[in-house]
Amino acid sequence: MSTALSTLFSKTPINLSQPQISPQFRHRNTQFPSPLTKKAKPLSKIQISHRFYGSFGNSIDGFSVNRSGFVVKAQNEEKDIRGESSMPERFRYLTKEAPDKPVRWPLLIVLAFLLYAWRTVLWELTNWRKALGALAWFSGYISKLVLAFVFHFIGDPLTSTIRLVETAFYSIRSFYSGIVAYAPIPELTQIIVLTSAVLAVAEAASPDSVNSQPYLLTLAGLVGFAAVRNYITELFFWTLLVGMFCFARFVKKRDYVSSALPVAAVLAAVGEPWVRVVVIGSYLALAVFHHAQSSGGAGDDAGTRAIERAPVPLLLAALAIGVRVAAKWAGYRHLTWMIV
Repeated sequence: MSTALSTLFSKTPINLSQPQISPQFRHRNTQFPSPLTKKAKPLSKIQISHRFYGSFGNSIDGFSVNRSGFVVKAQNEEKDIRGESSMPERFRYLTKEAPDKPVRWPLLIVLAFLLYAWRTVLWELTNWRKALGALAWFSGYISKLVLAFVFHFIGDPLTSTIRLVETAFYSIRSFYSGIVAYAPIPELTQIIVLTSAVLAVAEAASPDSVNSQPYLLTLAGLVGFAAVRNYITELFFWTLLVGMFCFARFVKKRDYVSSALPVAAVLAAVGEPWVRVVVIGSYLALAVFHHAQSSGGAGDDAGTRAIERAPVPLLLAALAIGVRVAAKWAGYRHLTWMIV
């Protein structure tokens, strides 16, 4: 037996392809020689814990073998769990894992990230004005670009429209300021009285002559205002008056009293004193003549109705008087408050 072990541990290569084993070891039930019969134990209870090195195969006579040696299968459960380990039992406690120390460096990393984030937030909060300024500048630049693109195509018409609106606004404002500051209350009152007298004569001689032509009366008032403000010449003024009379007489087929009503109202309102006297007297004579020539005066009186609405020029004149009076009253009250 010692010879066999010395042969295994020798440096001489061993050929194990066909191991030469004595016939007495080929069977487990083979009896050993008589001197060792009493001391022999069954081979299944033998535990070999030594490690043999060499080029063995996968198994030899039922023993499991790997490249590092061969180990006999253990019987108890602990050795089955241990598997192919060949460490002796007295060194087993050395393989227990020692508890690791608590890891503290991740807390430091988290703290560093928190400090960096807080510093970044504070820096951003200090620069919010700059950020808003840059955003506003960029928005203004984009707006200018869009406006330039629009003006490239519709710049001239849009500019003309804006100028027209601006001119109209300032004209209305100037006109209103002139009414508030310089509205001639006596002259406007005189115009309203004389024009109302002419309208009353026309309505008495030719019923419904005022209600039937509101637009023509409005045009006559605008023409009279333009003549007073010297927006039109005197020749053009008389031409417009003749045109209105011809339109009412030959186009609308009205009688002479109704056709001459716009002209008589304008001349009685804005004419010279002698022109007013001549116009009012002439129109009164025309109305009397028309009423005398017309037949069925009773039927006409039955069909006569009141004026539904006064002409727009008279309403505007009354409004100007009211604004001027209210402005003067407010001015006096303001001065009174300042004195008190």
